[in-house]
Amino acid sequence: MFTRNTFRLGSAALGGVLLLTGCANQLPQRSEHEERVERKLLDHSLQIDVGEPQVLELPQRRVRVHEQKTFEVTEFEVTRRYDRYTPYQAWREAYEIPLGAVAVVAGIGANVVNVVMLGSLPDTATKDWISYGFAGLNPMLNVESNGRSQQNLADLTEQQRDKRMEYSSLPWAERPVLVKAGEQTHELTSDRNGVVRLNLLDGPFTEQDVSRVGKLLLSVSDPLDNARSDATLLVSRSLRGKLLEAHALIYDDLEDDEVGHWVHRVKRLSELGLEEEASELEQSLIELTRNDPELQQDFLQSLLKSAGRVAADPGDND
Repeated sequence: MFTRNTFRLGSAALGGVLLLTGCANQLPQRSEHEERVERKLLDHSLQIDVGEPQVLELPQRRVRVHEQKTFEVTEFEVTRRYDRYTPYQAWREAYEIPLGAVAVVAGIGANVVNVVMLGSLPDTATKDWISYGFAGLNPMLNVESNGRSQQNLADLTEQQRDKRMEYSSLPWAERPVLVKAGEQTHELTSDRNGVVRLNLLDGPFTEQDVSRVGKLLLSVSDPLDNARSDATLLVSRSLRGKLLEAHALIYDDLEDDEVGHWVHRVKRLSELGLEEEASELEQSLIELTRNDPELQQDFLQSLLKSAGRVAADPGDND
């Protein structure tokens, strides 16, 4: 007697556990496909183009910097397969069992009608209703539900599709460029085209006596991978002999000078072969006298008479 009761209690307990745990309802497997690209940097180099000639004869020079990279590019096709299932929730049986009974009856009826209609009814009525009904009647199983389905990664495969080399050459845009002039090192910044405009008569070189500097050492480096490049630009002896005088002609006070001295400064820069600097000083003096038309006209006439230069106020074109 005791053994029989124990068996009954064990069976009831096992049934209760099964009722509470139940089984997951497996859904069709789902697949995902995507393409993945790996880019491996093989080489990174920087190049400084100081232009020609290698020796500076004028105080201004455009230096171009660009970087070159070599990549190994590998393309993969990735496939992921997921096992999908509807997790079991016992409380759902409260409505799934009666709905399942209705679905079974409806499915049987649909099959009978389908025989009369010579198989013209869709499978959703003849097969799916019965399948849904038996899943609902099963107390250990919930019916399929895409809305609350869950998934686990079942398989991951990668297939290589292509491998190739790629090369890029880009400007060293808006990056630092170090210029060592004598004992001092200046940091300049390239523009978006990777161009640095050196001007020995403009900042930061105006803060030192560049007439004693025989060469400029330029360097760029990338801290990410220590890529580096250096270049040397020589300064000619004749240019060094002009820089000190040219600096005084450009930067000495203008407002206390007379018109004749203004003209002399422009003319002398032109005689030194520094035509660009002469034109810039000329335009600065025109701008300085903008609010004094009489003084401006006196300067322009003296400039034409003494230096043979024809200048015009750029503001007249506005």
